[in-house]
Amino acid sequence: MRIGIDVGGTNTDAALIGDGGEVLATVKSPTTEDVTGGVAAALAGLGANQVSAVMIGTTHFVNALVEAARLEPVAAVRLGLPATAALPPMVDWPERLRKVVEGASYLCHGGHEYDGTPISELDPEELRRVAADIRARGLRSVAISSVFSPVSDSSERRAAEILAAELGPEVHLSLSGEIGRVGLLARENATIVNAALRPLAERTVAAFSQALKVAGIEAPLFLSQNDGTLMDLSRATRYPVATFASGPTNSMRGAAYLSGLTDCAVVDIGGTTSDVGILVGGFPREASGEAMVAEVRTNFRIPDVLSIGIGGGSLVAEDGSVGPRSVGYRLPEEALVFGGGTLTATDLAVAAGHSDIGDPSLVAGLDPARSLKLIAERVADAVDRMRTSSDPLPVVLVGGGSILIRELPGFEDVRRPDHYAVANAVGAAIAQVGGEVDRVFSGPRDTVLAEAKAEAVARAERAGARAGSVRIADVEEVPLAYLPGDATRIRVKAVGDLDLEKINA
Repeated sequence: MRIGIDVGGTNTDAALIGDGGEVLATVKSPTTEDVTGGVAAALAGLGANQVSAVMIGTTHFVNALVEAARLEPVAAVRLGLPATAALPPMVDWPERLRKVVEGASYLCHGGHEYDGTPISELDPEELRRVAADIRARGLRSVAISSVFSPVSDSSERRAAEILAAELGPEVHLSLSGEIGRVGLLARENATIVNAALRPLAERTVAAFSQALKVAGIEAPLFLSQNDGTLMDLSRATRYPVATFASGPTNSMRGAAYLSGLTDCAVVDIGGTTSDVGILVGGFPREASGEAMVAEVRTNFRIPDVLSIGIGGGSLVAEDGSVGPRSVGYRLPEEALVFGGGTLTATDLAVAAGHSDIGDPSLVAGLDPARSLKLIAERVADAVDRMRTSSDPLPVVLVGGGSILIRELPGFEDVRRPDHYAVANAVGAAIAQVGGEVDRVFSGPRDTVLAEAKAEAVARAERAGARAGSVRIADVEEVPLAYLPGDATRIRVKAVGDLDLEKINA
């Protein structure tokens, strides 16, 4: 059996999945400020401790960035001189975040061209001077980025060796070649964000482990990644940015599992927002290129999700419009059906007979038809904006707030599967292990494709996938016609089943 947990802003959801894939038990528990309290309560609610693995998806790290809280000042070291001097690190960050995260910036020699040719030689003495200044400033997190490090990361690795020797094991090092894709500034931003979160990641992972210990569970613990796959605790500590979109991703993967569909639109309606995404082959369609996270431009893996301000806690205005303001986690105290004084979207659903939560008699006089029609139209419009063709598209509704919708105009196949309210936790429980390659290759197409696929499979197996279970989930080729040497950017994703025997060994 497996336990899947999803830590949201309002609730911490948990699901117990049996050996045959059936959902044995589910529970919702309020998310606590320290996060782990809600996790411990959810585990206690399931009442199972003889399990093979526990998978957790969390918004803890992305919330820290959005709130500009619990972040560590970062020393940003860029390797690329004499190039790249015109735009320093963090040049495009919002001021409120920059004040919190910017510890110091250093431009140094090193880096490579697209074909691996060095821009300039790495200067060890220059890096030692940088280390001395970092030590003098008392900075404990360092982000190292280099021009075209997804092609050749030798500059970053050598710089990391020098800085680690000078600064000692107490200082965290984040390397951009391990985090982002081609595109220096966005990859550097992602690396700085990761470095700012490293100390928080250590504390959070330790707290999750403690919550399992308190519950009497000795099974291995994993965290969900942005692409719907798993990572172990050591990787989660090193790469907290890889968890940023695990919430919507888990909901989409859970929706696929519960509905039996692999290609569909998923609408996850929570307390404040509705997240709309597209499943392709059972995995979320990824955002192309760069993604904005808390107003910071990044380019790490993240699902293509459109969020609109409609949820179960959304406020209903006098003209019948709904959202984007919401009572959020205060819904059980403020909604009319719970004896509160605020008209919310949940009150509309109860008045329409979509749900019997709370006391339906308290909203007996409401006419919810117009507002619910507006909600359905807005959600349908969001799904329509995400589709890429006019072909019929099934829509799966999940999340506690999905009681707001019975039909979507323009979509004939609308489903709400069993256990829809905890689809996010189910998605965490069924997650697989993945490996991805995304870099520029030069050479004959068949040769470089085979090389990229083999590398992706090997990475998945190193991450804990069972040999023989790994399959290629996605291949993307982008010929770089303006570069010589048949250069092609190739992205390959491989996924496989978690090898618990190898993990436990």
